[in-house]
Amino acid sequence: MSTRVEYQLRDGIAEIRMDDGKVNALSLEMFGELGAAFDRAKSDRAAVVLSGREGVFSAGFDLRVLRAGGVDASAMVRTGFELAERILAFPSPVVIACTGHAIAMGAFLLCSGDYRVGAQGPYKVVANEVAIGLTFPRVGIEILRQRLTPAAFNRAAMLAETFAPDDAVAVGFLDRVVAPADVRAAAHSAAAQFATLDLGAHARTKAVAREGVLAAMQESIDTEYAGPWSRS
Repeated sequence: MSTRVEYQLRDGIAEIRMDDGKVNALSLEMFGELGAAFDRAKSDRAAVVLSGREGVFSAGFDLRVLRAGGVDASAMVRTGFELAERILAFPSPVVIACTGHAIAMGAFLLCSGDYRVGAQGPYKVVANEVAIGLTFPRVGIEILRQRLTPAAFNRAAMLAETFAPDDAVAVGFLDRVVAPADVRAAAHSAAAQFATLDLGAHARTKAVAREGVLAAMQESIDTEYAGPWSRS
């Protein structure tokens, strides 16, 4: 039984909720459950709302595995970026309900959706790799570059700037900010609106528009994570 990811089909919308009871660390187990949930959503031909728990969307990769390095860390990081690639290419609209902090891989998942609703409050959106001694991954660069304004991309990737929710809208991390209690409802409403599109045309347009970034992401994944992971 899943303990980290909940799936609910409601009014034709697949609601996928991450909740590990803590900070939604993105482990191999979490990614496995998320992948299965997106499989169900694809089978259900549903638009998706991906959300976190109250106060946090995700704080990023499981640091215990990441700090240990080696093949387990490489598998976790590769699987995470493959999920981001899959979300960017998902045939139905994907709305992110950013329920709080989105850090590192959490920010990459945030940038992989089609529309993002964030919670107002003392929350931060940050890709903090260079702040903690990591060379920014090429695949992460591709994810941010396709979403953020050019100036914000440089500040986010090279300077690890932290963005508050309102500022995150201005630079492209988020599309809209609402009261925390309204985030999931607003995301569901947006997904319901997008579900009325011609989904075949949506999928084809998304594939054409993102062809370049998806190819660059796959090349980066294959190049960077072919062997054991290290901090360099």
